[in-house]
Amino acid sequence: MLYAAAISLHLLAAVIWVGGMFFAYMALRPVAAKLLEPPQRLPLWTQSFDRFFPWVWLSVIILYVSGFWMIDSVGGFANIKPYIHTMLGLSSVMTFLFAYVYFLPYKAMKQAVMIKDYPAGAKQLARIRLVIAINLSLGLITLIVGAAGRYLVV
Repeated sequence: MLYAAAISLHLLAAVIWVGGMFFAYMALRPVAAKLLEPPQRLPLWTQSFDRFFPWVWLSVIILYVSGFWMIDSVGGFANIKPYIHTMLGLSSVMTFLFAYVYFLPYKAMKQAVMIKDYPAGAKQLARIRLVIAINLSLGLITLIVGAAGRYLVV
């Protein structure tokens, strides 16, 4: 029962994080770029990230707590399959990239928007966009590994 709850929370947290990136990158980004000028687009992004990033932090915490709990419940790292190590490695890179976005370009973009320095804000948004593209790719790969890894790796 506890294992089922851990897997459910783990999956839900992954879907929130990766699904949010997918929506932001594949739906919101192109529409915002098409319909809005930078003075409107940058506040949209800062306020969207203000609402989304706390969910990402919560998801990261849930992913690590549930993941390590599940690893421990099967006897530790010596008893897990290679695909679990792959998921953990990819998630570690994703977490580092998210922390980079949160603490550097996102904070700088918010500051630029507050003082209405839209060229500086746009430069930071471009950095964020690149990292989100990378993290989205890693997240989709991680989801595939998590779902199909036991069938793909011996």
